[in-house]
Amino acid sequence: MSAVDMNMPILIVDDYKTMLRIIRNLLKQLGFNNVDEAADGSAALQKLRDKSYGLVISDWNMEPMSGLQLLKECRTDNQLQALPFIMITAESKSENVVAAKQAGVNNYIVKPFNAATLKSKLTAVLGAF
Repeated sequence: MSAVDMNMPILIVDDYKTMLRIIRNLLKQLGFNNVDEAADGSAALQKLRDKSYGLVISDWNMEPMSGLQLLKECRTDNQLQALPFIMITAESKSENVVAAKQAGVNNYIVKPFNAATLKSKLTAVLGAF
């Protein structure tokens, strides 16, 4: 029996429509179909406060609120503190990884990535599915 709820709501956050579509398709390939979208951190935060999500997958670089700011907001919010959070970035600079880890990110994906990479990151955060 899989401990991972394949029907849990997942919020994906990116200001680039094409990237949202790619992530949604990869999640679908892996069996996750309950996916909502937000175009930036502030829109995402609103959704997170309105609905209970099992996971956030967020891009780093967004205006006006970045993925890192969104992560920090989540980690200081009692309701959202324990929410699994995966950050996507085009930059694998070590200071970014360190900043995200210090802010409490659960995992980190560097673009471009495929379904296998996404699956391994999700498994590391959520458990095997």
